[in-house]
Amino acid sequence: MSNPWNTRPPRPPGSAPERRRPPRAQEDHRPAHAAVPREERAAGASRSELRMYGLNAVHAVFARRPEAIRKVYLLESRIPALKPLLAWCVKQRVGYRVVEEGDLDRLAASTHHEGVVADVVKAEPVPMGDWLRALPAGQPLAALWLDGVGNPHNFGAILRSAAHFGVAGILLPRDSTLALSGAAARVSEGGAEQVPLVRMGQADNAATQLRSAGFSLAATLVRGGDDLFAATLPQRLVYVMGAEGEGMDARLAEACDLRLSIPGSGAVESLNVAAATAVFLAQWKQRNR
Repeated sequence: MSNPWNTRPPRPPGSAPERRRPPRAQEDHRPAHAAVPREERAAGASRSELRMYGLNAVHAVFARRPEAIRKVYLLESRIPALKPLLAWCVKQRVGYRVVEEGDLDRLAASTHHEGVVADVVKAEPVPMGDWLRALPAGQPLAALWLDGVGNPHNFGAILRSAAHFGVAGILLPRDSTLALSGAAARVSEGGAEQVPLVRMGQADNAATQLRSAGFSLAATLVRGGDDLFAATLPQRLVYVMGAEGEGMDARLAEACDLRLSIPGSGAVESLNVAAATAVFLAQWKQRNR
């Protein structure tokens, strides 16, 4: 009988059968390609875990937080690409299962899983005070304050841009419900593991803390702000990005040190928040090489 929560990579075709029994704790009577049980699909990861999918997303977790991995499900065709992860699972007695494509569709609740799904322990946001104390002194730094951003695909794209441009942190308001999801992790292409999420306190206190650490705050506006491409951008800058559609809170914008807009042709009203974030970060990076 084979073990659906494998602790070793499958044998090459034609090899002799393995005679040593797998560890008792890992035994199961279902074949390795058995459909994932309905209760397992429905339950998903626990509240402390995230069901993550996408090859780069899973690779990134393995590279930075391998101890967070709890279970892995994959297509047989993905075994070569995931050999180091599977070998680690064998060594650490973490279960993995080779399943069919339809099982992964149901596990991820998406067809965009790229052949692998993993249950991993969530990385909780760090308190702002801890984050500020850990920042390197005297270096140019950019951070993003997300004021109402909620779409997981936009969040994932923001994380990807943030990782690309070396953003120091994603700042979340105290009452924000924004959290990393499987969809956001996949869209981030590994960026979710590179950029820390930071939980702020009261908005005015957070602004004071940031300014004390040398940051200026820049409101990002669809219209009415200074031309981003002509503006002087401080070495330490927090871009405050508004919600999709309605934009950022007007009172928060007024309290910022800078108010910036991206000039365009006028053919469309604006960029979406993820695309705008990439433009703002690229311009900061260009000015602070």
